[in-house]
Parts: sequence; structure tokens; C-alpha cells
Amino acid sequence: MNLEKKNPTVKSADRVLDIFELFAEVMELNLNEISRRLDLPTSSVFKILQNLISRGYLEKDESRKTFRLGYKVFEIGAKYVQNTNLTTEFGQIAQHIVNEINEAVYLSIRNDNKILYIAEKQSTQLVRLVSHLGMQLPLHSTAMGKMILSGLNDKEIADLYPESQLGVLTEQTIDSLENLMAHIKEIRQENIAYSRGEAIQGIQCAAAPIYNSEKKIVAAMSISIPSTRWNEQIWSRMKELVIEGAYKLSLINYYQQS
Repeated sequence: MNLEKKNPTVKSADRVLDIFELFAEVMELNLNEISRRLDLPTSSVFKILQNLISRGYLEKDESRKTFRLGYKVFEIGAKYVQNTNLTTEFGQIAQHIVNEINEAVYLSIRNDNKILYIAEKQSTQLVRLVSHLGMQLPLHSTAMGKMILSGLNDKEIADLYPESQLGVLTEQTIDSLENLMAHIKEIRQENIAYSRGEAIQGIQCAAAPIYNSEKKIVAAMSISIPSTRWNEQIWSRMKELVIEGAYKLSLINYYQQS
């Protein structure tokens, strides 16, 4: 066996893994920083980065000339997480909710300033949302995102939004940090979050938190309903079911980690 011919391939794989491990520690870096931290020539690092960008494993911020993990990493992570006990238990709990009120149920985790949908159970209604699985939306625009934000302290939230004006998806999206913080205050008091057409026009959601064994919010669960089917009775039942479902998932998560 000619080991010399195999060494370059092994080295390239090691360098790719080194880059991934580096981004697990530092969220965003430029080319020179990556080269210096890994003690590699910038020319070699540049070629690897370009390959990773082309495959979606890294993203580049052209304005700052920095790199960060791309959607493909989280897509793979989401597919992997689907096989864990949490998402398995979610499927059973969500199916019970769909059986009772026949509206869509979702599970998400945080990815920087976005939520990543990792599991869902769709309704059988003729009018329903398309699949959200693997989709990412801004935290401040969704019920689950605002619920996850409520688990951070005020400084951590402010650091996520250095600009006072926030990006909007619809006319109802929260558009300022001041308004967002007011919503977060209410969510912390009520332990439930809402979205009324803030991410998708005409869709209303109620979300509840999922805790880990350290009592930190690590995920969120929501039920969504089109405004055309909304009424006070079903909205009240949605809130009860999402709180109950998230509580059950929190208990499962707690005992799995204990």
C-alpha cells in the first residue's frame, strides 16, 4: 500500500474537521484568523473554504469578509435530531394534538438569531401550511423564537440585535428592539408566546418552552392556525394543549439528561 498517496487526502479531511471544530468555538472568523488559529497557509485555507461554501457548509459575509457555519450543517443536524428521543416523543404528543384540534404542531431550536424547525406534525385540513422542516426564520418574528429569546437575559438579547430596528417579514412583525423587549417581558410573566401574522401573513401561533435538566429553555413547541379558522374557543384550547405538550417534553428531556 502506498501511504504517501493517501496522506494528502487524510490531511485535507483533518483540515476540514479542524475548521468545523474551530467554528464550534468561535461563531465568525475571517480568512487570516482561521489561518492563524490553525497554523495553516492562507492559500490552503482559502481553497477549503471555497469548497465548503459551494456545498453550503459555510457562508460568507461579503461586507465583513468573514465566514460562519452554513445551512447545510444545521440541515444535517436537524435530520439527525429527528432520530433522537425528544423528537420521537414530540411526534407522539403532536399527533395527540392534531387528533384533537387538527392544526399543525412544530418543534424548533435556536440557531444564532434564527429558529430552526426540527420536527413537525401537519394537520389533515385542506388549507394548511407547507412543510417547515429545516426552515429557519428570525427569532423575533415567530412565537417559538420569542419564547426561546425569553430564556436569555436582556444583555444577550440586545447583543443579538445591535441595530435598534429589526427586520420585518410582514406588517405585523415586531420592528424594534424596544417593542421586542416589551413582548419578552410579557412572555416571561405568562410563560407562553404568540405570533399573530408576524412571520407569515394570516397565520397565528401559540408557543411554549421546553426546558433541559438545568431549567434552561433549549427548544420550543408551537401550534399554528390560519386566521380563517381562528376563534376564541379553539385559541383557548390551543394554548392549553401547547403548554401541556411542552411540559411533557420538558419532563422527558429532564429525565433523559438526569
